[in-house]
Amino acid sequence: MTGSGSTFDAVIIGGGFYGSAIAIYLAKQRGLRRVLLLERETQLLVRASYNNQARVHNGYHYPRSFTTAFRSRVNLPKFVRDWPEAVKRDFTKLYAIARRNSKVTARQFERFCHEIGANVSPADAKLRALFEPRLIEDVFAVEEYAFDATVLARWAERELDDNGVRVLLGTRATGVTKMADDSLAVTMQTPGGETEQVQCRYLLNCTYSGLNQLRGNFPGTQTRLKHEITEMALMHVPPELENIGITVMDGPFFSLMPFPARGLHTLSHVRYTPHLSWEDELGTDPYEKLARYERATRTDRMVRDVGRYLPSVLAARHIDSLFEVKTVLMKNEGDDGRPILFEKHFDLPGCFSVLGGKIDNIYDVLEKLEIEQFENLEQM
Repeated sequence: MTGSGSTFDAVIIGGGFYGSAIAIYLAKQRGLRRVLLLERETQLLVRASYNNQARVHNGYHYPRSFTTAFRSRVNLPKFVRDWPEAVKRDFTKLYAIARRNSKVTARQFERFCHEIGANVSPADAKLRALFEPRLIEDVFAVEEYAFDATVLARWAERELDDNGVRVLLGTRATGVTKMADDSLAVTMQTPGGETEQVQCRYLLNCTYSGLNQLRGNFPGTQTRLKHEITEMALMHVPPELENIGITVMDGPFFSLMPFPARGLHTLSHVRYTPHLSWEDELGTDPYEKLARYERATRTDRMVRDVGRYLPSVLAARHIDSLFEVKTVLMKNEGDDGRPILFEKHFDLPGCFSVLGGKIDNIYDVLEKLEIEQFENLEQM
């Protein structure tokens, strides 16, 4: 371990994609010499970064939230540029608009795509033939990609090591305390169950669903959060769907997306993917709640409903299901927007909480951090 009383310029809690990328940014771009990354799991990027749908958004998914859609349009080219080896582009992506219960018509969707500058074109006859025409109004070919979380994890491991970031796996941060000199003391539980404490000038809380589980002087986020236990079904699809990703918009419908980390497809359904939801509250650890959850699959119900719109999915085989906690900002439940949460805790100077709803949101976080002042302790 680090040894109790060790001092760091910055401590980042959470070794998912966001926490890892922020730790690398602080060391590589902002010149912090002593950076510590804490991750409660035994590997990096194995929770939400892996288990949630591996989609690199290009705006199409958010016709009712122009800001979220536009930010995805801005961020996707950057993500492809910075992590080309992790991005899967060799598949056809389709968005289909349902005739009934959709909150967006085909004409509205096409107009929306033009407004955000996203490429969209009518799908060819062979692709249209995959869908049940009595239930689908129109089908569009778009540009949208998937990512391989295992490739991103290998990138994070290399970059963290190359930039001198200290990584402690199997280590859970449990609390933060403001010290007399305004430094922050972070209490953590080691893999052996011992309690240790380190001090830092800056603390970035990137624990996703666990944002408000820190004790001590941590005030909690002002933004209200909602958690869901979700199921991503991993499917082996029939040949006609192998190199295709499909999203049916924009009501109680579904997505079938390549999942490069397993060479399978994820199947998600707005009605059946969320199993359980609750408002965030201190003392209710979402990850402990997930660990106790029975995890009975709803894949059969997903497939039956999806099969009405996409008959060939009835030949798909269920291989596995990924259960995870998904966290959203309650203020965006009505419009499906997925902005970042970025809060500075003024009662704890130097402490920030960060949450992103999509992987490409990392650039929105880095823009926020770019205007913050970060100094090594010996410079202060």
